[in-house]
Amino acid sequence: MTYLGRLTAMIGFAALAVFATGCGETVIDDAKTEAALEQNLEQSVGQKIASVECPSGVEVEAGKTFDCDVSLADGTQETATLKITNDDADVEVTNLRPSK
Repeated sequence: MTYLGRLTAMIGFAALAVFATGCGETVIDDAKTEAALEQNLEQSVGQKIASVECPSGVEVEAGKTFDCDVSLADGTQETATLKITNDDADVEVTNLRPSK
């Protein structure tokens, strides 16, 4: 298991990554969330992140969680679970584990 996989501290960051859709719902901007998560993880764990992929269309709802796939530069695959903490789309990493 990598250091990244053993990371248990919660890493919070403001998504500032929302946009409104035609139906009036607000969703997480996956591209901005991916970029913020990549930068945050590189700074906090000191390892190069090759890529991050988050789902699109995740509605902003406080307490809701979603997973993003994280690829390290060495080829290791991780899954980051993010939790939406409020209606402003602030998110925090609640779990980081090796991908299955």
